[in-house]
Amino acid sequence: MSVNKIIKRVTTNTILAMKANGEKVSMLTAYDYSTARALDDAGIDVLLVGDSAANVFAGYETTLPITLDNMIYHASAVARGAKRALVLVDLPFGEYQGTPEDAFKSAVRMMKESGVHALKLEGGVEILENIKKIIDAGIPVCGHLGLTPQSINKFGTFGVRAQADAEAEKLKSDALALQEIGCFAIVLEKIPAKLAKEVSESLSIPTIGIGAGNGCDGQVLVVNDMLGFTKDFKPKFLRRYMEMYDGMVEAATKYAEDVKSGNYPNESEQY
Repeated sequence: MSVNKIIKRVTTNTILAMKANGEKVSMLTAYDYSTARALDDAGIDVLLVGDSAANVFAGYETTLPITLDNMIYHASAVARGAKRALVLVDLPFGEYQGTPEDAFKSAVRMMKESGVHALKLEGGVEILENIKKIIDAGIPVCGHLGLTPQSINKFGTFGVRAQADAEAEKLKSDALALQEIGCFAIVLEKIPAKLAKEVSESLSIPTIGIGAGNGCDGQVLVVNDMLGFTKDFKPKFLRRYMEMYDGMVEAATKYAEDVKSGNYPNESEQY
């Protein structure tokens, strides 16, 4: 008689314990059920349903156009595919920058309709009350500082953030404030490695870096970038583990040739 293997779910407590034990946290984005299943089987700790779906799935230049309904759709698919990983999702632009009550309503709707485990929100002290309202309701929140893509029109560039002393000091104080109100982790995006290491060492909650060096408590990449599916995106921090775009072009070319030659389907592939 076969015995089903018991899969222990990664939780926010797991992530906090990993920081305490010096174990790095692995995080990748996911936007669909099949990818979520594969990454879950690979043992990835956290699957981030990023608003980067606006870029890699819909072809927008920024993350701003994606809606709450869009994000719930992607998050629901990932939640169904992940049996072990903690599923974290971005609240999209415009859903939490208003009043604390508006942010709370968006957060509740996401949690109820998608089945995810936690939310990620961009920003520091400017939205502190809104984040606190969500956390006080029992919803786990991961912060996001540094390059915050939802603010791209304010920044005007996707360049490295917090290189100037004033911005670096604000980032450090924002990180402490997010920890103080109960965030369980903070993503640090595209900031100097020295600063990211300093922030990480000052916090009891884990930091997850993307373009922020090796001093963070974990790392995250957009899965399409990591797999080489986004052909022309080549930032300094990106390590490609596959060349999926080239492989897909090669496979599709061969498929088209086999169809046109009559080689597909062959006798063994027919009923």
